[in-house]
Amino acid sequence: MTVIYPSPIFGPVHSRRLGVSLGINLLPADGKLCSFDCIYCECGFNAEHRPVTPMPTRDEVRIALENKLQDMRENGPEPDVLTFAGNGEPTAHPDFPDIMEDTLRLRDSYFPEAKVSVLSNSTFIHRPAVFAALNRVDNNILKLDTVDETYIHDVDRPNGHYSVDKIIEGMKSFKGNCIIQTMFMKGSYLGKEMDNTSDKYVLPWLKVVKEIAPRQVMIYTIDRETPDHDLRKATHEELNRIVALVKEAGIPASASY
Repeated sequence: MTVIYPSPIFGPVHSRRLGVSLGINLLPADGKLCSFDCIYCECGFNAEHRPVTPMPTRDEVRIALENKLQDMRENGPEPDVLTFAGNGEPTAHPDFPDIMEDTLRLRDSYFPEAKVSVLSNSTFIHRPAVFAALNRVDNNILKLDTVDETYIHDVDRPNGHYSVDKIIEGMKSFKGNCIIQTMFMKGSYLGKEMDNTSDKYVLPWLKVVKEIAPRQVMIYTIDRETPDHDLRKATHEELNRIVALVKEAGIPASASY
């Protein structure tokens, strides 16, 4: 058995949104590498977690994943989902499309009922190979925290040029074969209000969600400690209201509290 250290595989863990999830981290295991630096990120700010080790190679991911899937088939548990997340943006890996091909083949061999999910902030969906790979997985979960570009720059803090209009057009290109994921929260950051649960943010977001017409919307709120301590959970009532609005538009929706 080949031992990979540090392993790009983590878990299985129980995900509040996805069930029994085997995590696959395509970014350096000892730090964070992301095109967003969200003020609510449970991994911490980018500058505080600069990686030292390189990204795992395609072969390292494939070998580690096959070893883990073989062990789970022999010893359990059976995964509900193979999830690409971890400390950063998985689609930033230069071999992301090839790794998706390997993963789908291994999934079909070991646990054909398991889903393959990718949690992405959508910043690389304009790349044809990334777009095509995301179109092949079961759950391409794309972040859209709001359609207010000022809010995005204050909260998600994208690195380099970012255009919410370009992101939205990229999401529309999936022609419904995507899942929209949105973080709703309250509180403040550096004295500035960060509440996106009001109609000021929800109604324009909902209008765009209707235009994207995803097959599902997942909304959630803060679950664990964040780098900034003045942020708060959205309430159950606030999340339920937003879910109801999405469902009224004919789009399946769920909330994680």
